[in-house]
Amino acid sequence: MKLTKLFFAILFIILVSTSIYAQSKASKIEDLLQRYYDYGLFNGSALVAEDGNIIFEKGFGFANMEWGVQNTSDTKFRIGSISKQFTATIIMQLVEEGKIKLDAKITDYLPNYRKDTGDKVTIHHLLNHTSGITPYTSLPGVWSDSLRNHYKQDYFIEHFHSGDLQFEPGSKYVYNNTGYYLLAVIAEKVTGKNFGELLKGRIFNPLKMRNTGSEDDELIVDKKASGYLKSGRTFQVDQYMFMPNAMGAGHIYSTVEDMLLWDQALYSTKILSEESKKKMFTPYLSNYGYGWIIVKDTIKGTNEVITMTAHDGGIYGFNTSFVRVLEKKIMIAIFNNTGPAPLQEMAGQIIQILYDQEFKYPKRPIQDYVAGILEAEGIEAAINAYRKVKKEEFDSYDFSEQQLNQLGYYYLRNGRIDEALAIFKLNIEAYPLASNPYDSYAEALMKKGDKEGAIENYKKSIDINPGNTNGIEKLKALGVEYKKELTVENKILSRYVGNYQLVPNFIIIIRVDGDKIFAQATGQAEFEIFPSSETKFYYKVVNAQIEFVANENGDFNKMILYQNNREMPGERVK
Repeated sequence: MKLTKLFFAILFIILVSTSIYAQSKASKIEDLLQRYYDYGLFNGSALVAEDGNIIFEKGFGFANMEWGVQNTSDTKFRIGSISKQFTATIIMQLVEEGKIKLDAKITDYLPNYRKDTGDKVTIHHLLNHTSGITPYTSLPGVWSDSLRNHYKQDYFIEHFHSGDLQFEPGSKYVYNNTGYYLLAVIAEKVTGKNFGELLKGRIFNPLKMRNTGSEDDELIVDKKASGYLKSGRTFQVDQYMFMPNAMGAGHIYSTVEDMLLWDQALYSTKILSEESKKKMFTPYLSNYGYGWIIVKDTIKGTNEVITMTAHDGGIYGFNTSFVRVLEKKIMIAIFNNTGPAPLQEMAGQIIQILYDQEFKYPKRPIQDYVAGILEAEGIEAAINAYRKVKKEEFDSYDFSEQQLNQLGYYYLRNGRIDEALAIFKLNIEAYPLASNPYDSYAEALMKKGDKEGAIENYKKSIDINPGNTNGIEKLKALGVEYKKELTVENKILSRYVGNYQLVPNFIIIIRVDGDKIFAQATGQAEFEIFPSSETKFYYKVVNAQIEFVANENGDFNKMILYQNNREMPGERVK
């Protein structure tokens, strides 16, 4: 009897301590996400759990702005590429049943698929993005036009998913939506069932994921958020897409609550055997398994190593992130319905909170402040206000290069060319050594009819970043051939070698081979990067740049990744 009383006394203390712990964590997470919402950086729903217990869940902003419908924890969002883990699960179930073999070829299941490619590419290649097939989402005009159209499956496969091989299957990793569309079609062929029915019958119903499904334009989905895109200080409805075109790769909708059910199921054998899960969570080339990115990281200031399985998603108007930390059974789901958002950064900060680490709050976007002054008082007042607040309140605002660039394009899209020119010119003043401000200014000058000014600024942009293919093509269209090449010695390049952590679940590995330097980001292939100066490098495969930064001792312990008009600093961790 006394032992029982003692047990319950200890249990009570544990429960109270856990409650206080959770409350403390929850309040920090809420404060963090509220700031992102208040600053116009996030609009959606989030859920954080540990060992199956919800620490925090809440909706922020509006699921439907036209009707003022609030986001909640049961609002349905398009989850984009997070869908791939469900497709991979269906394939692994069929492997367990002997209906599919991982080493079988595409043509074993789709006999009408082009043989020169289909006879080489295996199911394994499709699952881990090493097929080499040209991704349909990289084809010209796909995002701006083709994905709106309603295609018959056979036509879609022949014209969009049967491209030439870019490399020998299995030799490289290149993220590929085509692979997952083909996997969904193969699953349909071997079962004789619609892929949506397979997902519902094999995963969603057994796990009671009642708010998750495959999106079909013919069906009305209740409580589904609308997708928006930030435009200046306001939002606009994002583009239409025929969702069956993303089957297998990004066509699922879900809620943050349902994702917790999915997270918990992955710790059991209810959906997949331990053997199948081991294959799914094994990183092959790069850090990608079957539908998952797998990353190991060390908690800062400790020797504690954590394993994260994660995936992000992005599809017209929606941006999503789903992260699991296996050692503590932490699960983080953040869904956003206003286009691109810093969700990886947010998830990383939440992990820091859960591990009692210091974290940084977001800063206010300076573009909103400048736009407010411009609309109320005019261009000159806005420029003077920017300079003043940058001098007096620098730590309170986000003064990154992307801020004025985004604002300039807002005015350019809306035909306000003088305002755009003024904002782009102000960005050049702020970032005279960056390439993109000159490129943007040149584009606005072209709209204004100033051809000579445009040529001059495109050239300046290319001088800073020789990999600016947009500027090179624009100059070519203007009848100007202009390229610049630079080489850097091995002894200088070797100083940059190492692993740089940008957020807890995103690392860039730098490697040098002779006079060549390579970068490999988490979940991506390794690519050569090219010098625009001794410390600045650019990608040719994507519009992104890397800068290496030295400390006061001259050691290079930091990098900055510039991409999508964002600056992402990273510390050297290895």
